[in-house]
Amino acid sequence: MGGDQVSATNGGAATRPAGPSPFADGATAGVGSVPHSDPAAAAAFSIAEFDIATIPTLPRRSVSESMLAQALSGVDGMSIDDDGAPVVVSAARISGEVVTDLGHESFTGFRAFLDLADKVHLDRSPIKWQFVGPVTLGVGLERAGVERTEAFELAGRIVRSHVAELSDTITAALPNSRQMVVLDEPWLGELMAPGFPIPPDQAIDLMSSAMAALPATTLTGIHCCAPCDVATLLASGPSVISLPVSADLVDWVGYITRYLADGGVIAWGVIPTDGPVPSIAERPWRALSDLWCSLVQLGCDPVLLRRQSIVTPACGLAFHSASVARRIARLSADVGKRVKDQSSATRFALGA
Repeated sequence: MGGDQVSATNGGAATRPAGPSPFADGATAGVGSVPHSDPAAAAAFSIAEFDIATIPTLPRRSVSESMLAQALSGVDGMSIDDDGAPVVVSAARISGEVVTDLGHESFTGFRAFLDLADKVHLDRSPIKWQFVGPVTLGVGLERAGVERTEAFELAGRIVRSHVAELSDTITAALPNSRQMVVLDEPWLGELMAPGFPIPPDQAIDLMSSAMAALPATTLTGIHCCAPCDVATLLASGPSVISLPVSADLVDWVGYITRYLADGGVIAWGVIPTDGPVPSIAERPWRALSDLWCSLVQLGCDPVLLRRQSIVTPACGLAFHSASVARRIARLSADVGKRVKDQSSATRFALGA
């Protein structure tokens, strides 16, 4: 199945939405965090600068909107420190019950986005948003002093509860907009390291269960900004994998080939966010093209590579200025246009 008919696996329950998918052919999306302190400006940026409007988080405005802090905002017995790290206030009060309080400061960006989406009549346009994944949240809870087994069980419950509630809220506000929900799992990069607190099978179950908490029509995925074990990531059943462009991905060509053949979408992190930002898109485009050429030489389908691709920055933009964030978004759009042009040319050549 090509990018015009993308399947949503949701941890195993596949669906086939009718019509062309908006999550394909080089469409651009953000990766969540932005540097803005003004929520309205953040929402305007996240809607205007990407083909797939991306709900922003504003961790520089408030530590409450950092990745772990947002997840813990409705958990009794837990708090956060000045850096957004979890703190156990009362182990006896941690029950696992989760309240998604959309009025809390942790969801300021979320509220601003939905407010602007209503004003600009965004309904029917695709929406993308991210939330911390259960593996990464579990690591944070264990480091805060929660017993290991309880930490990861609690993390799974928290993520499942929050993502289901947030998805329902978006659906109520934008009932005709298809959602792409990506779990942010930076700690997957350490999953195979000696001493990691849980085995790969448990990590797979946690991520799969979190994605299964979402409606079957939702495109669900995993983002990892570090080099990771792609086989384990794919075993959790994502419809989308979000990874920075890296020549090391060639090592996973067999898995990537099968994943694309099964209808999977890859969100390619084309513009680096952890170092110097290029002034033009030539080098990022060349890096993506070189990676694709290497994958094709080893048997990957060049048509599926183009059609079932989304283009994003490599990671969130919170540590840049607003002007640099805009430049990164527009460089991503430049690369996305080249992917789209190649995909269109391929369709024309094939008579599709």
